[in-house]
Amino acid sequence: MQNVPVDLLIEPANFDDPQLAAFLQQHLDDMEPTAPPESRHALDLDALRAPNVRMWVVREGEVIRGTGAIVELEPGHEEIKSMRTDPSVRGEGLARRMLTWMLYDARDRGVERVSLETGSMEYFAPARALYASAGFTECAPFGAYREDPNSTFMTLTL
Repeated sequence: MQNVPVDLLIEPANFDDPQLAAFLQQHLDDMEPTAPPESRHALDLDALRAPNVRMWVVREGEVIRGTGAIVELEPGHEEIKSMRTDPSVRGEGLARRMLTWMLYDARDRGVERVSLETGSMEYFAPARALYASAGFTECAPFGAYREDPNSTFMTLTL
């Protein structure tokens, strides 16, 4: 098991932080070569500011090391979005820590189901493995999504 540094802090995202804007742009840039535009579903900074979005950052000191957001789709059903770990610290347990945080938050607020869309390509295999290890199972498209060979849809009943 990886050792997660103890000096990590999960806190609500500050959308005025230029470091967050840069981190999220790197996320969008990472997604660009993985699939055609119609199959890329990452949210940009403006979309993450919506009132139905809760977003957090993982900080190590002053440096953002990860992000995660959860979007209300309908009462009782939310979607995980914008999960990203800084490539320099991937494999150290930050994504698991963020996922655990978001699921705790959702349970605490009475959410009944959390779903997600991630890529079906090999690049996304670690993400799919993380979600499966947390109890997510593959499901049909939800919300506004449609069948897409580039997407894997997963859900978890809380």
